[in-house]
Amino acid sequence: MFRAFRTEVEDAVEAALESLDLPADDLGVEEPPEDVPATLASSVAFRLAGEVGAAPPSVAADVADAIDLDGYEYVAGVDTQGPYVNFYVSDAYYADTLAAGREERYGELPSTGKSVVVEHTSANPTGPVHVGRARNPIFGDAVARVLDYAGNDVERHYYVNDAGRQVAVFTWAYETFDDSDLPEPERDRADYDLVRYYRKGNEFLENEDEDVVEEAEAEIAEIMRGLEAGDEDTYERVAVVVDQVLGGMRASLERLPAEFDRFVKETQFIRNGDADDVVERLKDTEHAVYEEDAWQLDLSAFDLEKNLVFLRSDDTTLYTTRDLAHHEWKFENYDEAVTVLGEDHKLQAEQLEAALEILGNDTEKLRQTFYSWVNLPEGGMSTREGTGVDLDDLLDESIQRAREEVEERLDSRIRNDELSEDDIERIARQVGIGAVRYDIVSKQPTKGITFEWERALDFEAQSAPYVQYVHARCRGIESEAAGAGIEASTDVSVLDTDAERALLRDIARFPAVIEAAADDLEPHVVATFAREFAETFNTFYRECSVLNADDDDVAAARLGLVEASRHTVANALDVLGIEAPDSM
Repeated sequence: MFRAFRTEVEDAVEAALESLDLPADDLGVEEPPEDVPATLASSVAFRLAGEVGAAPPSVAADVADAIDLDGYEYVAGVDTQGPYVNFYVSDAYYADTLAAGREERYGELPSTGKSVVVEHTSANPTGPVHVGRARNPIFGDAVARVLDYAGNDVERHYYVNDAGRQVAVFTWAYETFDDSDLPEPERDRADYDLVRYYRKGNEFLENEDEDVVEEAEAEIAEIMRGLEAGDEDTYERVAVVVDQVLGGMRASLERLPAEFDRFVKETQFIRNGDADDVVERLKDTEHAVYEEDAWQLDLSAFDLEKNLVFLRSDDTTLYTTRDLAHHEWKFENYDEAVTVLGEDHKLQAEQLEAALEILGNDTEKLRQTFYSWVNLPEGGMSTREGTGVDLDDLLDESIQRAREEVEERLDSRIRNDELSEDDIERIARQVGIGAVRYDIVSKQPTKGITFEWERALDFEAQSAPYVQYVHARCRGIESEAAGAGIEASTDVSVLDTDAERALLRDIARFPAVIEAAADDLEPHVVATFAREFAETFNTFYRECSVLNADDDDVAAARLGLVEASRHTVANALDVLGIEAPDSM
């Protein structure tokens, strides 16, 4: 309803400006200041004051007087406060909000008819997922979810780097070292087993005598040349380690959950000739130069000082070369390509976009969004060196701490066998994993995070459990109301308290929040809404009882409001990839 109301407000302001013979290129429709009790306001008077030679409050009054509300369903009134033209919603707005909110999938927008591929995570398949990598799948999965809710046909892809040096080192190490030379794996799973070889290989290359290392490097280079040449035996050797590690990584990611529709291997674009085709086309462009024994793109025309190397002196391609072929494949198969990247990939992303433009692609189809790192208080994390906290350990610890918190907070009547051991375990998993996801996705992606247990598992207002509890509370109210024979209604005429109307206004805003988050690829906007919605609902809960309402009509309408609130908070959590517990 909020989106429709906003459209009506924009139409009303535009029509008023045209009637006053004033430019309507910027309507200034926005959320009003906190001290303005309207749903939307227009700040257009600020822009027009200089043009008409009058103070902003005077201009605002003229615009308000020129607004004709006939024919608008959701705009009930207009007034001014200082320089703002304020707009108020109608009873029909509240009624339609309550009716829409009672739909199970409330918040989902109509289909755009657009196919979108979201590539995220794509961590090198060299070992278990650790906390430093966790922001990509959590943020990336939330981006995919919000685009899905916004009406797009979304596919989630993981781009597998199975042709680079790290994988060649991994393959060589796996074939060189014996299990007896390695420490015991931390878990009985392939990624934990095989990462020991990767770490051993890097340790060997850094610490052994130069002659020994030179021989090893020759073997690693041979693997890389075999991949580039399309040698099937080499592909099979590499696949032995890559596929096993990916299987383990997927098990960790699915716990978040972060699931993928497709794993696209980098070697696909070597084997089918697409990477070679990209090389030949780039060589033929005016931007291609041969310098320092390598083919490069001079990107100075794109305000990029660093050249992009796309072919080495030994005629092997680079990661970005193959990624160009990958992106052209995405452009051919999808209407839009979204990529979630760490902030250290910004230059590479800019080079990629420039090269795609040079190749004649429509780069309007490409959207790249960046996130900053998750660090531990004592510093960074590295799979190569074997430091840091693995994602599995983090989730196990979160679930355990959540379990302790849940058991401590259980009400005495619930303790009386109303929650089984399975119920407690389920709640602990939902709350524990939800706390980790919310702690990460609720922050602006460009802001760094130093991970701390206490903050991630804070069960107060800045956390997932605070929001999840609203859903559980709604379920509890609905259950008790059913036992009392109360049936929900959509009669908003009896919902006239400030708390009831504030909750209706928040419910109405939810689809617009989804729209804004999808437009800007910013799921943290949904997290902020969810937290604020929880605060609004808790005020309603304290002030507006369902079971003890003044009469049956009020009780029924409030129950309808509870149902709409449950759908709103459940779907807001779903966008963030967080489960909504029925009990806590």
